Amino acid sequence: MKNLLVSGAALLALPFSAWAQGPVAGTITDAQTGTALPGATVLLDGTPSAATDAAGAFAIPVVPAGTHEVRITFVGYEPLVQQVQGQAGAQRLNVMLRSGGVLTGEALVTAQRANDRTATAYTNVSKQDLAKRNFGQDLPYLLDQTPSVVVNSDAGAGVGYTDIRIRGTSNTGINMTINGVPLNDAESHGSFLVNLPDLASSVNSLQVQRGVGTSQNGGAAFGASINISTLDNRREAYGETQNSVGSFGTVKNTAQFGTGLLNGHFTVDGRLSRIKSDGYMNRAASDLKSYYLAAGYQAGNTLLKFITFSGREKTYQAWNGVPEPALTGNQALLQNYIANGELSEADAERVRREGRRYSYYTYDNQTDNYQQNHYQLHLSQGLGEDWNIGAALHLTRGFGYYESYRARRRFTDYGLSTVIIGGDTLTRTNLVDRKWLDNYFYGGTFALNYQPKANDKLQATLGGAWNQFDNDHYGEVIWAQYASNSNIRQRYYFNNARKTDYNGYARATWQVLPQLGVYGDVQVRHIEYDIDGVEDDQNDVTTRARYTFFNPKAGATFALAEGQQLYASFAVGQREPVRSDFTDRPAGDQSAKAERLHDFEGGYRFTRPDGELLGPHTSLRFEANYFHMNYRNQLVATGQLNDVGTALRTNVARSYRRGVELTGFVSADDKISVSSTLTLSRNRILNYRDVTYDADYSPVVGEARTSTISYSPGAVSAHTLEGQPLKNLRVALLYKTVSRQYLDNSENEARSIKPYQVLDFRVRYSIKPQFVKEIELGLLVNNVLNREYVANGYTYSYLGASGGLDTFNWYFPQATRNFLASVGVKF
Repeated sequence: MKNLLVSGAALLALPFSAWAQGPVAGTITDAQTGTALPGATVLLDGTPSAATDAAGAFAIPVVPAGTHEVRITFVGYEPLVQQVQGQAGAQRLNVMLRSGGVLTGEALVTAQRANDRTATAYTNVSKQDLAKRNFGQDLPYLLDQTPSVVVNSDAGAGVGYTDIRIRGTSNTGINMTINGVPLNDAESHGSFLVNLPDLASSVNSLQVQRGVGTSQNGGAAFGASINISTLDNRREAYGETQNSVGSFGTVKNTAQFGTGLLNGHFTVDGRLSRIKSDGYMNRAASDLKSYYLAAGYQAGNTLLKFITFSGREKTYQAWNGVPEPALTGNQALLQNYIANGELSEADAERVRREGRRYSYYTYDNQTDNYQQNHYQLHLSQGLGEDWNIGAALHLTRGFGYYESYRARRRFTDYGLSTVIIGGDTLTRTNLVDRKWLDNYFYGGTFALNYQPKANDKLQATLGGAWNQFDNDHYGEVIWAQYASNSNIRQRYYFNNARKTDYNGYARATWQVLPQLGVYGDVQVRHIEYDIDGVEDDQNDVTTRARYTFFNPKAGATFALAEGQQLYASFAVGQREPVRSDFTDRPAGDQSAKAERLHDFEGGYRFTRPDGELLGPHTSLRFEANYFHMNYRNQLVATGQLNDVGTALRTNVARSYRRGVELTGFVSADDKISVSSTLTLSRNRILNYRDVTYDADYSPVVGEARTSTISYSPGAVSAHTLEGQPLKNLRVALLYKTVSRQYLDNSENEARSIKPYQVLDFRVRYSIKPQFVKEIELGLLVNNVLNREYVANGYTYSYLGASGGLDTFNWYFPQATRNFLASVGVKF
């Protein structure tokens, strides 16, 4: 391994002057006002190759020798085409676009995005950035190198159920939208990206906002928001295929096509994807399928686009994790687990044999099965020189179940009668049940934007959304060893949930002085949530909850000099409890309180895209962001899970997260680049009282003290070293570190996830033969140093065989060294 690293370093250190090719960099501005145009798309020979940053700057890493066409497009502007000659050394291309081009449909998306005027912390991720890492792993893994991000996978290899936390906040506190349409589940607040496999292949841009950020549609951004756009318009016809194979039987196949602009008005784009993996954990397989189809019509300042995308997943249940002694090999604790879990001799032998890859379930169809169909109709309309509007109607249809084998279940728990056989009365049976979700989510969103071309000192947006969610939860018995009085698909519980969520927001930025800008944003959000019926434990979960939230935000920016900016903002975020905060409590208990967050962000940005600071053909970016997130009634994870793997939570009166995020990037001729991000934070609950239980299960309340919030590491870093040692060959080392995380709020190291460090290696090589546009070969080696680590877990206490209270930790081990290899072809 040492030789491998030394060889890699030597490869990156080859003399760059020998390459007879160079990058093209420059800026894109408005021809009338000179204002920078962030987010413009730059295509080299019809292939998206770069996007402009907040300062309007872009860089195409490599332009081969010969004549090439550069096409630049931006919302509401005429596209511009210019020829460039590939040559040694860097070239500059400063472009001014004229207004009046066809809209691209981004009016609704950009209305919710942050920029250098909104005084918030954000990271833009381009289509090219995602493509570099996309070998078939889920979207959270493609964002692993962005600030304050921690990811994990139930199956251990990034395929199947994955999760993302930002600043210690789980995805239930991360607002996600696709084209401005909410993606978060209305009840759990989570975004289950396993339902949309290979979504990244259809994303043309993505923004991660940290903290409360700007006003969003859907669930509250209580730690971050992820704003996804698939509304790209590609004017040239294309066809692409990406195929990956790798460790644990992982296979990914993706085919994409686009007609380009037909008759000056019509476009059709599509994608089919399939991802299969056995998973690193035993019996943790995934079988994922998805499609994406978009049909658009555009004329002048009008664009109408219909989009449908869908995903179907079948995953073997891996959400139980692995008991700690199976990882550590502690035989005494392992025997205790076997005894308290009443494991059979065969299961006991299996847990000893399988160790860290142990999976509790053995029933061959212990699977989760779910399908989610999305339908979106988007309208973007220019209204004169200075106004445009984006509006969308949407429908999401979700349905599916997870199937489980249950041993020795009471008949009465399923509404069944006892069974008498001969002289014996049976009260229990082995059975198989299915727990179903059957739901509809529909509504509309809009954003009216004021973006004057002649004078951009004032920009404003008025927007909002109305959404309705209707979800049936029910269970069926599909087989029983002793059927009792049951029928086929015997339904043993049912409840219906309805949720109405509507919001309106207004936002404006005003450049008061050439150096000073101010920002204001206010949102009103109303929620009505009703549940009727009983849960699987026959607990009455009838709920009536109403909330109205007022969320103001304000900020200011100050330009110190060209490429240097100070900013500061204050924002209020509020959100309602999730479904499990109501249903996992005694009947009628609606004591879970809404959470409130006061978020202060302040920082400094420094950008030098033109090489003035470090010499010709270099670029440098640096940002330091301070955050203080002060909570009231924050719902924090207790460390325990319910029967479907959802974290149980409790309100704490006062808590906070405060820290600093440092990010930096430097490149030379784009032949070599280094990017780093480091987050240092303190995440604390004030006056926390730990609750344990004695042998009689009576609660024992500890003394009040300050404690660390569960699942909130104090240090997270990510570093990427990337270089181009040979023409069309790019290699990268990616290093990730995460400090200790506690499984509950007791700050007890015996219930924690140990710090870990992971090194990945990536290489991509492209060639351009005459019979196709491009062939690209890729290799991703994950966990190069072969570390045995865990990235998630939970803790649980119960009355042991000895009569005392036993505490067990369960963990989710991540894969040791593994690889994914890919072949991509562009036509």
